[in-house]
Amino acid sequence: MIDTASWAERLGGVEFLTQTLFRSHKIVPGEADDVRDLLTWDALNQLLASHRTAPPRLRLSQGGEPVHHHRYTQPETTRRGVAWRRLQAASLHDRLADGASLVVDAIDEMHPPIGAAAESLERFLCTAVQVNAYASWTAEEGFGTHWDDHDVVVVQLYGAKRWRLYGPTRQAPAWRDTEAPAAPEGPPLVDAVLAAGDVLYLPRGWWHAVSADQGTPSLHLTFGLGTRIGADFLNWVVDQLRSRLSYRLDVPRFAPVKDQAAYVAKLGRELSALLDEPGILGQWARSMDTTHPGRHRPSLPYVTDVPANPFVTVRLTCPRARLADGEDGTVTLAAAGTAWDFVAPVRPLLELLVAGQPIDLGDLAECSTLPLEDVAAVVSVLVKGQAAAVVGAAL
Repeated sequence: MIDTASWAERLGGVEFLTQTLFRSHKIVPGEADDVRDLLTWDALNQLLASHRTAPPRLRLSQGGEPVHHHRYTQPETTRRGVAWRRLQAASLHDRLADGASLVVDAIDEMHPPIGAAAESLERFLCTAVQVNAYASWTAEEGFGTHWDDHDVVVVQLYGAKRWRLYGPTRQAPAWRDTEAPAAPEGPPLVDAVLAAGDVLYLPRGWWHAVSADQGTPSLHLTFGLGTRIGADFLNWVVDQLRSRLSYRLDVPRFAPVKDQAAYVAKLGRELSALLDEPGILGQWARSMDTTHPGRHRPSLPYVTDVPANPFVTVRLTCPRARLADGEDGTVTLAAAGTAWDFVAPVRPLLELLVAGQPIDLGDLAECSTLPLEDVAAVVSVLVKGQAAAVVGAAL
């Protein structure tokens, strides 16, 4: 299992955050056994067989173009008239043997080991993470030479894959941008082969081409990192100004030019004043962390309260939850868009939950010295707020 600490160790800890992240690529050699439990071929087969993975959740790509789903699925209609497409294993095999690459989008939502690794990476990098799985069988490039609008962390699971990195041709290209980056010219800056266990970090905008040309089937995971740029920050800043009258008034498009200038100047002064506030970037970061919905899940069969059963296992589902002490002796947990105030003795319990690991109610009670009934009550509040979930029902 790759947890937060091992992600930090693999990528380089504080040095990675301050010197590499957003700036340059990094290749970290590893061991196959370190990542083997993330996804096996058997587990992938089971996922494909047991889920209705219609495109684009499951898709094939060849030569930079999508392979139409009719070439590896067939239409089905249920008795209630619901149409879906059934994966045809033989056709899938043919397409893959012919050079197509297989993609499973958001596999972290389907396979718990990958979901746990994604959550740990999110806790380390403080940004949303989505994981796609990629499998290839031939030297043909499934996607051609391309760039992504988000940073990625690639983990090679099986086989080997060649990565040709050309670097960026436009600084900090964005998903919503004014122009597209020009195609790269000349040879790649880096020509490297990732073996099982190796990790690659690649910033957004870096052109790259990938091929399984080492003579073995290749399976890797791409952890896509949520991108937050200056425009996103300013959108948040403007949202904070909506409480002010000048930002709620109608734009005076028919007023005299002098009045229009005064209106714009007032908006600028108030915006500038807010941007000048100390710690404004930290306020934004806290808001991004504590309003993200996380990875909530049902807690069945407990649809009302979590019982005071010491063997019930729970975990926090918001990797970027924040704890803060109040001046009145309270402690606040902010997560999933809500802030809860608790009395100070609850803090040890909350610290254990914020660590992100599953834990029994009995262990929470023992470590926090709170009565089991109080522990269950606190957890019930967080479950109802979709910040925690029961992951072991003890039934």
